Amino acid sequence: MKEMYADLIAAAKEAYQNAYVPYSKFPVGAALKLKDGNIINGANVENASFGLTNCAERSALFTAFTKGYRRDDIEAIAVVANTDRPISPCGACRQVISELMPQDAQVILLSNKDEVKTYTVAELLPYSFTSEDL
Repeated sequence: MKEMYADLIAAAKEAYQNAYVPYSKFPVGAALKLKDGNIINGANVENASFGLTNCAERSALFTAFTKGYRRDDIEAIAVVANTDRPISPCGACRQVISELMPQDAQVILLSNKDEVKTYTVAELLPYSFTSEDL
């Protein structure tokens, strides 16, 4: 899996460098691979009012949707942080990933040692809250 998504992983690492994290000092980078071959990066961006902070995964997904892409256009997402084990998306990101990405899309999580864990969206957030619950 790592070789198959080498370009996506490299893009996530590049996005990591653009994180704005003056408070937590915890940079995270994410990158989306789209079915048309494009890659969209996202980084976490903090704010002194912590609730206004945006995670890297949501930054990438919201950028994709802003550019006109939709759920069925997304193939995979890679996420990287300076962690000893592969980074785990927060609950808010899992919910957004679950709604904005196909359930069979790949979620590639990386550590600072290039350790990789891969899940599908459905595996990442089983029994998710969906529009059918409204």
